[in-house]
Amino acid sequence: MKKISGFLQFLLGFILGITLFTGGAALIGYVILTRFTAPPSKPVFSEEKPKASPIPSPVTASPSPSPSSSPTISPSPSPSPSPSPSPSPSPEATLPPGAYKAKVIWSGGLSLRSEPSRSSERAGGVAYNDEVMVLEKSADGEWVKIRAGNQEGWVRQGNLEKTE
Repeated sequence: MKKISGFLQFLLGFILGITLFTGGAALIGYVILTRFTAPPSKPVFSEEKPKASPIPSPVTASPSPSPSSSPTISPSPSPSPSPSPSPSPSPEATLPPGAYKAKVIWSGGLSLRSEPSRSSERAGGVAYNDEVMVLEKSADGEWVKIRAGNQEGWVRQGNLEKTE
């Protein structure tokens, strides 16, 4: 009985030792990895630093100072406010018959296609939430031809949401 008890104590101690060693090694590895994976501080480049622009003072002194005359300081000219241009209202583009405005609701943006097919050539792209003008629908109704800026192309109907 004593032999079995001693063997069980050895086995239990061995398993406990291996478990503590493995846990300690995992903890040390975790601490080291978290230190190495922390993002470094953001570098500040010389182009980003604000440059102090020295303002030259318009102090003029007379060429030959005399005891009775002191240097004259000309007052600095005060900047006169220049009128800022007011934005002129842009004329709203008239929509062709049957066309309407929509916005892109696909979060990845859209690829414009030259023909209403997935296998057709890519003709451009439109970003998420951009406003576009829907010009026409394909025969099967799955594709619509849109105009975004100076680009025109076909996109899937379900990727747009009609706006008022």
